[in-house]
Amino acid sequence: MGAERVGTRRSAPHTGRLGDPYRGTSRGTGGVRAPVASEEDIMALQTAASLENLAAGTYRAFARLPFVANGNRTLAEFVTRTARHHEEHAKAFNEAVTRAGGREQSGTDPKYAAVVREALPTLRTPGDMVGLAISLEDVAAQTYTKNIGQVSSEPLRRLFGSVAPVEAQHRATLLVVRALLSAGDERLIARPADAGKLPAAVGSAGLPDAFQSTADASPVSEGAIR
Repeated sequence: MGAERVGTRRSAPHTGRLGDPYRGTSRGTGGVRAPVASEEDIMALQTAASLENLAAGTYRAFARLPFVANGNRTLAEFVTRTARHHEEHAKAFNEAVTRAGGREQSGTDPKYAAVVREALPTLRTPGDMVGLAISLEDVAAQTYTKNIGQVSSEPLRRLFGSVAPVEAQHRATLLVVRALLSAGDERLIARPADAGKLPAAVGSAGLPDAFQSTADASPVSEGAIR
């Protein structure tokens, strides 16, 4: 299932089943050989898996926060569902890296793991949590968008191209949630939404940019296994 814009029209579902990026380039079946991955491909996949491992763990930590576990049900459901998305994405990237001849990445991105470790103990409100989540989703979306032009094969470009918009959708949902929280009434975060009570800012909050930036994308080596 995909991220759903909280307080707005439900978006189309995302199954999370990303499949085999080498589908159509079979190995050992008489089909076309899978492309040979470059060292940069392997590093990019490991870095992506490290970002997804971190995001999955962070959302699981969010779910245990009292103001989430005992708070707004719609927000809690989003947190739980998004944690599963990141687990599925990590699995897809790791399956791709092992097929490419690299080592599975079970660790977390070192740069952003440090940010999360510092931030988690300071989270006191849903707004605090949403701010941290937006940062993680933004770096993932930017990184995978840039990776599309960095990896050396069409199957890997398809993989990164399938995950990047999901992370962008997560971010868009969170931006809407932040706008609703800023309105001062957590009850506005609901499905279905009471459209007559939604602040005007919700109309544009989820899509502040016309194009996906890659200025803050992580380098392919950031979360690679050394």
